[in-house]
Amino acid sequence: MSCHAMPFGTHLRDDGKVTFKLWAPGVGKVELSLQGNAPELRLTMTPEADGWYGITTELAGIGFYYQYLIDGKHYVSDPASRYQPEDVHGPSQVIDPENWQWQDREWKGRPWEEAVFYELHVGTFSEEGTFRGVKKRLDYLVDLGVTAIQLMAVADFPGQRNWGYDGVLPFAPDSRYGTPDDLKDLIDAAHAKGLMVFNDVVYSHFGPEGNYLHLYAPAFFTKRFDTPWGDAVDFSHHWVRWFFIHNALYWLEEYHFDGLRFDAIHAIFDDSSPNILEELSEAVRLGPGYDRPVYLVLENDNNTARYLRYDPTLPYRYFDAQWNDDLHHVLHVLLTGEDTGYYQDYKQQPLRHLGRCLTEGFAYQGELSSYQDSKQRGESCTDLPLTAFISFLQNHDQVGNRALGERISSLCSQEAVRAATAVLLLTPSLPLLFMGQEWACSQPFTYFVDLPEDLGEQVNLGRLQAFSKFSEFNNAESLLKIPLPNALQTYRAAKLAWDELGRKPHRQWFNFHRELLRLRKSQIIPRIKGVSAGHAYYLLFNDRALTVQWLLNDNSTLTLVANLGKNPARLHCACEGRELFASDKDTRKNLHQGRMDPWAVIFCLQEAGK
Repeated sequence: MSCHAMPFGTHLRDDGKVTFKLWAPGVGKVELSLQGNAPELRLTMTPEADGWYGITTELAGIGFYYQYLIDGKHYVSDPASRYQPEDVHGPSQVIDPENWQWQDREWKGRPWEEAVFYELHVGTFSEEGTFRGVKKRLDYLVDLGVTAIQLMAVADFPGQRNWGYDGVLPFAPDSRYGTPDDLKDLIDAAHAKGLMVFNDVVYSHFGPEGNYLHLYAPAFFTKRFDTPWGDAVDFSHHWVRWFFIHNALYWLEEYHFDGLRFDAIHAIFDDSSPNILEELSEAVRLGPGYDRPVYLVLENDNNTARYLRYDPTLPYRYFDAQWNDDLHHVLHVLLTGEDTGYYQDYKQQPLRHLGRCLTEGFAYQGELSSYQDSKQRGESCTDLPLTAFISFLQNHDQVGNRALGERISSLCSQEAVRAATAVLLLTPSLPLLFMGQEWACSQPFTYFVDLPEDLGEQVNLGRLQAFSKFSEFNNAESLLKIPLPNALQTYRAAKLAWDELGRKPHRQWFNFHRELLRLRKSQIIPRIKGVSAGHAYYLLFNDRALTVQWLLNDNSTLTLVANLGKNPARLHCACEGRELFASDKDTRKNLHQGRMDPWAVIFCLQEAGK
């Protein structure tokens, strides 16, 4: 299927006419403003039941620009626009979703356990900053060993640069990155090379610039819940729910995405039953996910394990996996020693938290969080497969929400990063790399936007005020070092420095990641399907050394022994079986002698019955 039928937006009819539909329950009159190759033509839209306005006309066609005129005063873009060639305040364009001739008919996706994610920002991944720029690097990603591209949000945002989470037109790929066909071409090419492609969708809020829904559909929002972005989206309303459900189906059907990542679902408020997440998942599972693999991934600070669990009354699981912030946070504490902010929850017994992440998934499964005012956080997840958790050392948030956007490779020793990388890439949970991580890219990645001057200055000031509360930025001189989000240079500095790949030590880092991923492909991936917490355990030897064992699905045993500290460790344990990876040639010998060097890691695989 190459076109998703929606109850709103535009529909090209077989007779050549175009139907336009808008939900505008808060207004008295809506006109369609056609802005094609002639002076503006206004057509009054017909009021319909439940706040809808519609019109079918032969005066519009493919390529026509259009807007809606609300009560004769305000021109607005179509909230279901498929393309905005002149950005969020400009007219929408009628396009033919059937125009692209897909070549991926033989593509059947990949098994979930094969997923190795690579998160990238389209605007900074390549010098071009476009979908075509990403396409040029697909062979590189295949050679590296990743199998799934995770695009940061691409829905239309205001201005020429943005992380993507200030989007306001969720059906339109941002024109800065290319046309809808350019995105389809990227996905088509990725599938031809065996790569899955995931889209990041944001359903908790709209950005601060270019969202006109309050103007003509105030029922879209509610004051019942407090959010960092103002009034919450009102998911209790039928048509609001279906706006987002259709958005998910649209990306999967019209663009052939293999899956979606749902941003910050802990900030989605809905006390309906079923709630929006459950209803959306059902629509996907019984729709595009019925006859091909479609994967749904969560970001959820609440660690709500029930969304990842099979319901015996349903033929499917709501969501396939969640980004595991717990694992990132505890590794960050171990590697850097930082223990402020949300890291404070992991500074006591960090290795115990790590052991729990590696064997069960979440570190917090109902325990009290000091960072969250001693509230309970999380649910038990010991019955879930370990492939329900996506692990990472870096992602856009954990790098970009730092004041200076430093990557982990600039915050601790190379030995520490090597050890943590081995743990990330060779343990059963699914790994994610953030663009440039694989060669220890030196470029920072900080938050950037392109907003009108007044709003941009508010964002700049808000960021400086937030970081002024930290001891290292409590004076004017240190605050001046923080890149301003609305500055063009902040965006330019975040572009990947691809020329580093040809120089030491960056090439060595790339080779290290590639070899670990080849090892994962041959030795780990074939054995991890269905592996759960009930088949794993860990032991601590001191505050920095531990061993972990997993019983894999072929009854082989994977063993990790690690010293994740800067001092030598005394410990007495064995690492039986074939050595898969060791920090250096002496690691196993030292282990037999009861000691491990700082930041030493060894993995062994013992076949069943041996």
